[in-house]
Amino acid sequence: MQFNLADVVETVASAVPDRVALTYEDQDFTYARLDAEANRTAHLLAQAGISRGDHVSLFLKNSVEHVTSILGLIKIRAVPINVNYRYTPSELEYIFTNSDSVAVIVELPEHQRVLASLLGSCPKIRAVFVVGETADELRDAAESRSVAVVSFSDSHDLPTTSDFATRSGDDLYLLYTGGTTGYPKGVMWRHDDFFRKPLSGGNPYGDESRRDLAEVAAAAKEFPDMSYLIAAPLMHGAALYSLFTFFTLGARVVLKRDFDPRKVVEAIEKDGVQVILIVGDGMGLPLVDEMERRQGEIDFSSLFSITSGGALWSTSVRDRMVAVKPDLLLRDNFGASESGNDGAFTVDEAGNLRMPPSPNMILVDERLDEILPGSDDIGFIARIGSVPLGYYGDEEKTARTFPTRADGTRLSVLGDMGRVESDGTIVFLGRGSQCINTGGEKVFAEEVEAALHAHPAIADALVVPVSDERMGQRVAAVIATYPGSPELTLEAVQEHCRTALAGYKIPRSMVLVGEVKRTPAGKADYGWATTVAST
Repeated sequence: MQFNLADVVETVASAVPDRVALTYEDQDFTYARLDAEANRTAHLLAQAGISRGDHVSLFLKNSVEHVTSILGLIKIRAVPINVNYRYTPSELEYIFTNSDSVAVIVELPEHQRVLASLLGSCPKIRAVFVVGETADELRDAAESRSVAVVSFSDSHDLPTTSDFATRSGDDLYLLYTGGTTGYPKGVMWRHDDFFRKPLSGGNPYGDESRRDLAEVAAAAKEFPDMSYLIAAPLMHGAALYSLFTFFTLGARVVLKRDFDPRKVVEAIEKDGVQVILIVGDGMGLPLVDEMERRQGEIDFSSLFSITSGGALWSTSVRDRMVAVKPDLLLRDNFGASESGNDGAFTVDEAGNLRMPPSPNMILVDERLDEILPGSDDIGFIARIGSVPLGYYGDEEKTARTFPTRADGTRLSVLGDMGRVESDGTIVFLGRGSQCINTGGEKVFAEEVEAALHAHPAIADALVVPVSDERMGQRVAAVIATYPGSPELTLEAVQEHCRTALAGYKIPRSMVLVGEVKRTPAGKADYGWATTVAST
């Protein structure tokens, strides 16, 4: 069977209508109520002229309306476009135009004013849906360009019926990457492939994909009453994957407006949270700081797992979390916008990230030939099976990232480097684009960052290459320390790193900053770090 995401969510809503689907800032929405609200949103969008295949940008922070917009759009076979709400005007213009968006859903007054200034350079936008009050600037700009302004509240009077056209597994879901460098790219997923790979076929805790909607419904009825808190913003791929995964299971999603470590920790006790999804150390560090501060004050008994996805998660942060709650299960998901959910890492005693053997993941050389298990060669980690169609509107990058082998097998090759052991286990080394070549030796930034994060005074750190006359490149670190920490010297950092890293991997220079800059989803901003480290 070919799965459509809207069909899957509606199936679960029918199977467990009275179960809580979403808790947002102390508001509970059952599956029946959330589905009804999504139907109203779908009717609102359709009434305003949004139809099959139309692209609609979601310029929104986390909210109930954000969730119902995603669901409402896929119900009418339109395509949601995730938008990083902290982008500059030029970056926003790029997203709106590159995605060919015909409409934008927006909320905050400051976001509405930015959108107003961009309507003149985004000629394909023909409608704006406003959550809350419409800013005067947006109303005036829309009127002057014959752009319709629709109040999101108008959906309250629309029907809750699901009388929509038949959908297809070939319907498109377009996910814009939250890349660490350059402009993001729109990854094109068929709904069926999205269900089978990012959503693990509706069975993330098992080996086999669900075969049909009847199995999805039956599994949702049997799934235990579990609460998952998504700490990341919904514009992030890992958060979207998790949202749909948990809805497919019939679980309860706990969502906050912003990532606030204090509110996340308090929700563990208040909402009975059992699993928290974070994005790497950018969220893990402040979260464990708060967990340590509130230990003895907050009841952590419901919490049994913290999962990281979308960015690497250092051993030191994991160790501190386990120190707060020794029975905590920590999971490090491996995946990307271009590959979906590839499974979970394990971390060995040396801090190496290891991926168990999988039929959907191999190691290839530059010619795309498979590197056999047991080889000492370093190669590219390649995904096979349900992979995206490519990048929207970019055939050149599509051919480079999603090549086809001579036997017709399509691959997703993102630049992740690794080696494969004799039993088929793949050891992750780092992203090739962040590989530093110092005197011919290869250093992966992620490995050095993990060592730095283990220093008790370091709150966050990024590692980048800077030019070096003798070595070509040298390892440089941009570091933020905890308030009140003793002054940190390069010598102290180097001494700390020598316990975990070979000599050539140790930072040769460092810059101390008040705060390490990351994206709102917690990913590293390596362009910023390179500029800082090079000055």
